[in-house]
Amino acid sequence: MLAWQIHSYGGNDQLTLSATNRIPMIKNPNDILVEVHAASVNPIDIRMRDGYGQKILNVMRNQGLINTRSEFPLTMGRDFSGIVVESGRNVKKFKPGDEVYGVLGAQRQGSHAEYTISSEREMAHKPNHLSHVEAASIPYVALTNWSAINTAGRLTANNTTGKRILVIAGSGGIGTFAIQLLKAWGGEIVTTCSGDASEQLLQLGADYTIDYKQQDVLTELNKLPRFDFILDPLGGDKGEQYSQFLKSWQNAKYVSIAPPFLKNFDNYGILPGLVKNIGDLGCSALKGAKDGKIIRWAVFAPSKQGLKTTTDLLNSRQIHPVVEKVFEFEDLPSAYEKIESGHSRGKTVIKMK
Repeated sequence: MLAWQIHSYGGNDQLTLSATNRIPMIKNPNDILVEVHAASVNPIDIRMRDGYGQKILNVMRNQGLINTRSEFPLTMGRDFSGIVVESGRNVKKFKPGDEVYGVLGAQRQGSHAEYTISSEREMAHKPNHLSHVEAASIPYVALTNWSAINTAGRLTANNTTGKRILVIAGSGGIGTFAIQLLKAWGGEIVTTCSGDASEQLLQLGADYTIDYKQQDVLTELNKLPRFDFILDPLGGDKGEQYSQFLKSWQNAKYVSIAPPFLKNFDNYGILPGLVKNIGDLGCSALKGAKDGKIIRWAVFAPSKQGLKTTTDLLNSRQIHPVVEKVFEFEDLPSAYEKIESGHSRGKTVIKMK
């Protein structure tokens, strides 16, 4: 099969389209072989190409938690849409010919290939009204949001109505999905974006936008009522600045989905990195606790419930895919370049079929 792979970490010059890879075989009775028709490109693919997370992933390989002991060649790609080719003997929900979409855990080779191996908990039946390109744009950002909003933020369809929510960088893949999910649950949403993205985000469900190019974001936020929940896809030093706009003493939460976990492991090694992570998380928690606020980190994780909720909202037309650009499979390096340049307006997808 064809697969885009790297044989060492670095820039786009490391990407190689290989035609000699074998179609992966089902080795676990819970696994499912999928013919990939489309896959999205996410910022995590760029970071993994550069070597992000390599140390902890190598520990997982040495412990047998990853299905190959070899670090290279490495195929990127975390989500997909396609057709089931073969199912393991324990699989009950999916059969050959089913149209599916889903995500791949970090232990698996990626989806920027003609075939990939997934499992029942990592995928769902593709909504009939969506094309494979549209469906492929959803799973990774959906479950990253689920981890931040539901798992870390404790927001649900039953408790979000009327809550004031700030979504940082609303025009990207994470933001466009978060706005729709939180609006479907009844939230009142403020978001930051460039002025040319404002109309689109208002149509998706944002109630108010702040143009970070023409306005001082912190000044504008200071004019508004405080927030019950802040979602920050960017993280970094500005996180503490944003957390000041949470309501005090009301269980308000700031959640960053750009935590330094893997970066600390890469920079300091496994044990020192673990100590650094514990220290960083403790400092963040203490800073929030003094004002009655909760500061948390979240990362992507496969979730059967999260994917089911997403599928239900897609089927009821409460969430719509936001695809900015589609590239042919052979032009995948250009898709990586686009993501690397930043300023996305939704998702970038590669089309295989």
